[in-house]
Parts: sequence; C-alpha cells; structure tokens
Amino acid sequence: MKITEVVCQILRIPNITAKTASSQDSVLVRVRTDDGLEGVGEADSSPEVVKAIVDAPFSHNIACGLRQLLVGVNPLDHERLWQTMYRRTMYFGRTAVGITAMAAVDMALWDLKGKAFGQPIHRLLGGKQHDRIRGYASILFGRDGKATADIARRWVGEGYTAVKFGWEPMGTSEAVDIDLVRGARDGLGDATLLIDAGCVYDARTALRRAHAFAEYRPEWFEEPLREDDIDGYVWLRDRSPVPIAAGEGECGRESFRPFIDRRALDVYQVDLSRCGFTDAAYIRARVEEAGGRLCNHCYTSPLTAAASLHWLSTCRDAFLFEDCVEDSPLRHELTVEKVQSVGGWIEVPDRPGLGVTLDEGFVKKYLVAESG
Repeated sequence: MKITEVVCQILRIPNITAKTASSQDSVLVRVRTDDGLEGVGEADSSPEVVKAIVDAPFSHNIACGLRQLLVGVNPLDHERLWQTMYRRTMYFGRTAVGITAMAAVDMALWDLKGKAFGQPIHRLLGGKQHDRIRGYASILFGRDGKATADIARRWVGEGYTAVKFGWEPMGTSEAVDIDLVRGARDGLGDATLLIDAGCVYDARTALRRAHAFAEYRPEWFEEPLREDDIDGYVWLRDRSPVPIAAGEGECGRESFRPFIDRRALDVYQVDLSRCGFTDAAYIRARVEEAGGRLCNHCYTSPLTAAASLHWLSTCRDAFLFEDCVEDSPLRHELTVEKVQSVGGWIEVPDRPGLGVTLDEGFVKKYLVAESG
C-alpha cells in the first residue's frame, strides 16, 4: 500500500463572528492510497497556515512541506512517518502550527489504518476502557450572569449533567467574573460546573478568583493563566482550592512534557487535532503515570469529536468528554453520523477507523480552498 495523494481542503461557514470559537472554519487533510482507501484528519488551527505547511515545496532537508514527505510511502508506518515529519520540519515546526499540520495527517493515517484492518482506532490504540463517557456541554459565557444562567438552563434541559462556560467577558473585573460564575451555578442547579477563564489572569489574581469561585463548587478552573506560564501553573495548582485544568493549546508531546514533568496540572486537556493519535498515546501514558486526570479538548467538528472519543475511551480514568454545543453547521453537519451526547452521555464509535463519514455535499457547499 502506498500513499498517492494528500489533499488539503479548507471549509468556512459564511457568518463568521468575532468570538473565540473554532467551529467556524476547518482544515481537512485527506490521505489516499493506491488501493482506493482514504483516511481523513483535521487540525484546529489557522486553516490557511496549515494548508501552507502541507503544500510547501522542498526548501532543504529540515524545511520541507508534508505532502512531499508522504506521497509514495506506506501509510501504515505511522510512528516512522511522525518521526520523519518532525525531523524534516524542524525549522518551522516543533511545538506550534507545524505540529497541528502533522496532527491532521496523523489522524488521517490512523483513520486509514483502521479502515485497512477493519478495526476502530481505539482497538489499535490498545483497547477502549469505556463504551460511553459523560459529556459536558461546552459553550461560551453569556454577556452577564443572568444570560449565563439562561444558557445553563437550556443545556440542563437538553439532558446534560455538566456544562462548561468560557472566555469573554471573563477577566473584565472581579465583580463581572463572580456574577458570571454565580449565574452559571444558579442556572445549573446541582449539575457539574466547569469554568474556562481563557488565559486572562496573572497567578495571584487567579488564586483570588479560585477562592472566590470555590463556593460555587466548580469541577475545575481552566486556563486561568497564559498557556506558557508553567511556573505560574505549578505555583497556582499547589495553592488553589479548585482543581486546575489546561493543555488545549499544547501541540504534541514536547509541549506537554514540562507540564507533566512538573505536575503542573490536575486535569490535562488534549486536543487530537493539535496532537494527533501518535503523540496523544504518549501523553496519555505519561499523565497516567504521573497521577493526573485526562480529558479531551474539542471545539471544531464531529471529525475531531470522533477522534477524541477513540482516544479518551482508552484513558483509564476518563470522566468527562468535551462536547461543543456551538450552533454551527460545521460542528453538527460535516459528517453523516451525528457525534453528540444523548441524555448526557456520548457513545464511543465502533466502526472501522474514526467511524464517521464525511458528508461530501456539505464539504462542497462550504469549500473555500483545495490543494493536492
């Protein structure tokens, strides 16, 4: 079996708004072989930048576009191909967008491998430990506490027993922040509350907020600090009355390594569209060895949601699944199969590969760029 094509497609919905939501566009990587198989992957990053990394011509031995490295090789050698891609992109990759492009390729290679062997990816990863996982509705804060309470009631009414609120307008002031969290708790009742600050605080302010939020019983306090502040996370986690979660912006094992080595977090959030299955398997083993908890990050499409389910189901202590509930057609209609919680729980796919099928009509409708 040999790779014959690496197709890169950018999809974008027409009504993009100024909010922190990556379910408004997507970059797909489709890896095709000489025996008619296709694997599909996705990156959560700037689509045009990822496409440039896939499309780039050879510059020199450690600055090479991904397509040139992949065509003509056996797609089943995912570990060797990951190492090749990492080595040959050293001058523009390593821990950022180069890794997200590799992650999309890696996801496609695992999807293709599952189809080649007729097995779901979770079995190729070593076997699932959960048939279903409790989903939490992941959504942005309302404009204030009252609006946030209304959003909470909506998703509890839809059957979710856990809801996460995040980003703007959190960080505006202490009064605004407490109003948002109080509103979330009022709307949720006894349901699980998760708070995503969106990287808005310094460490001391984050600690004050953690104490202020504690009475509202959040399950975790996510990304209170900027993503690169590892020292700050170590300091905060040792003092916070609320568990600290982070990791969604980390790209691959090298990004996660210092967080794990220093026990900087309580919950490590791994995005398959930034890490790929190959590195996510390594991160899983390291975090479990270090005694941390694992959760997925996913705010894009059902493609990455399915990938996240395969990986998270193999995590020994998986306890929650991030289920983006943004009202975006890209989140809900990219695949024929629906990948969403029902009654507060989400099922792990058991079909070969990712277990989902692209809706080609949807792809054609929202396609804005293609190469390959």
